[in-house]
Amino acid sequence: MAANESYLPRHLISAIAEALSDTPVVCLLGPRQCGKSTLVQTLVPDRAYLDLDDEDFAATARADPAGFVRGLPERITLDEVQHVPEILRAIKVSVDKNRKPGRFILTGSANLLLLPRASESLAGRMEILQLHPLTEAEKERNPGHFLKTLLAGAIEPEIRTSGKNEDPLDLPQRLVAGGYPEVIERTRPRAKQWYNSYLRAILERDVPQIAQIREPSQLRSLLAALANQSASLLNTSSLGRDLGLDRDTVNSYLEILERLFLIRRLPAWHRNRGKRLTKAPKIHLLDTGLAASFAELTPEDWNTRRTDFGHLLESFFVQQLIAQSGWTDPSLQFHHYRDRDKVEVDCVITRGKDTWGIEIKTARSVSQSDLKGLKRLADQVGSDFRTGIVLYAGESTLSLCDGQFFAVPISKLWEL
Repeated sequence: MAANESYLPRHLISAIAEALSDTPVVCLLGPRQCGKSTLVQTLVPDRAYLDLDDEDFAATARADPAGFVRGLPERITLDEVQHVPEILRAIKVSVDKNRKPGRFILTGSANLLLLPRASESLAGRMEILQLHPLTEAEKERNPGHFLKTLLAGAIEPEIRTSGKNEDPLDLPQRLVAGGYPEVIERTRPRAKQWYNSYLRAILERDVPQIAQIREPSQLRSLLAALANQSASLLNTSSLGRDLGLDRDTVNSYLEILERLFLIRRLPAWHRNRGKRLTKAPKIHLLDTGLAASFAELTPEDWNTRRTDFGHLLESFFVQQLIAQSGWTDPSLQFHHYRDRDKVEVDCVITRGKDTWGIEIKTARSVSQSDLKGLKRLADQVGSDFRTGIVLYAGESTLSLCDGQFFAVPISKLWEL
């Protein structure tokens, strides 16, 4: 493949290469158009490749899965494999006869982990990785080591003074741009057109592969409602009333949107002793560009729609952290914290019992009130609490409460 100067290297590439070195089947999952095909073809450009989004190939594979797999080269990439889940068992049979590492690369725009036959057929034979839309660190061609630095306890105070008093002008632009490679260089009207075409393709092509829905427009309406409530507690009863849907239908639609990597439910953190903690998950759209398109948010709205941007910012930073975990430590678990007093922490990260808390603010300074949730979480966790940080719109990294907490510039998400 010829070098492409506009191609932004993906940090997950080293994890994929490592998996290919010792595992027969490597499956790369993620939203449609997030760059999966480009990534695998960049990593292994001479490898045989079949796109099962092509109905001719897909029909052949469905008609005779075993014969189709037997006729494939020993090493091959099968793109958009969710269109033909029937071949997964045939791949298992093939791998059991020849367990050489790196034989199959599968990509999927629907979560195969939610298909029982996939997890059962390829258990012990397949490693699954998730590719997200571009992170801000990838856009900046930086290593994406913010999360690594946090986990290592290597956040250090740093005073930077540029004399600026205005809000960081590029932050609202980053939120509205999102991370789909096809969108980030487009004008705003062209980006909106792309999102419309993108959703139409998902509703017409991907949804029928995983669920039978009589009214696809209801799914789009639900996604639009969620975009306007991103980073809020999930209330299925309220959503159902607003959309004229029963609760079971709302739950079914949420599962579809989750399976297609359009939304995520961020579970509530709790331990047994935390009986007064809220158990409801928060709902986040994976890509803030898509959410902003639904919510009709533009960078010029930054000062007049700060509440909406506050929700978008929370979804943004949760997405950045979860994406970074893919190449930092995939075993990390992510949650939110909220108790009955409505004291919150936007993101709680756990690794075993070790716990970190992160709050995010659009203000240029941090007050003691901004630490209320982190202090409450630290009390709940006790000796397992590692540190808490407040991401804010300032420029300096500040030590707070004798080094138990830190105020850290939001820009560190993509500068490190």
